[in-house]
Amino acid sequence: MTWDEFCTLLAGIMPETPLGQIVSIRSENDREKLKNFTPEQHRIRNEWRSRELKQARWTDEEAAKAVQEFQNIIKQAFG
Repeated sequence: MTWDEFCTLLAGIMPETPLGQIVSIRSENDREKLKNFTPEQHRIRNEWRSRELKQARWTDEEAAKAVQEFQNIIKQAFG
């Protein structure tokens, strides 16, 4: 299966499917809807949000160094 085909199939998943429901729970930001979430729905959403927070963040210095390294690689490849 190609990436394009996968993306097309994934985009077509209906909200009524188990995967569609999980995506919906993870992306919900409406405070009124969140008040009515079950404990299980809160758990799913909180696990997803805490996963995003745990991802490594680069400092400005690290990001600048990575950009410089990338530019050097491009220069060497296409210089």
